[in-house]
Amino acid sequence: MNILGVDPGSRITGFGLITANKLKFTYLSSGCIRTEGDFNQRIITIFKGIKEILEKNEVDIVVIERAFMRPDRPNPDAAIKLGHARGAIISAVGTQDLPIVDYSPNQIKKAIVGNGHAGKDQVSFMVQQLLKLNKAPQADAADALAGAICHAYHAL
Repeated sequence: MNILGVDPGSRITGFGLITANKLKFTYLSSGCIRTEGDFNQRIITIFKGIKEILEKNEVDIVVIERAFMRPDRPNPDAAIKLGHARGAIISAVGTQDLPIVDYSPNQIKKAIVGNGHAGKDQVSFMVQQLLKLNKAPQADAADALAGAICHAYHAL
């Protein structure tokens, strides 16, 4: 099963593609979609970037990190922007008729590190270990790969 993980963001959207065969993972690719311009242009860039990734790769399912707003520092504007980014991703996936599943950041961290409140550095380290990478991926790409691995643990 080829799993594309996506870590949505209005400025940087991370992606990571793995193959999961039982609980053996193979790294295929990862990276970041970096956006510029006004907000509408950034959302269009995310849509086009995800659509291109899906067209160039064989993908069976897409995992998108669920939106999260910290209760101690609520920021409705950021949540709305993240919702737009998720909408662009979901729309791009919809053009390919692929299944979509989402997990909260805490679910992903718990599956990868064993602690739902793990730091980004811990997640990145475990992704590197699980995928046998020579170096840690970029932070947003590592989060996307973690989402893909999380789904593999839940689906297999």
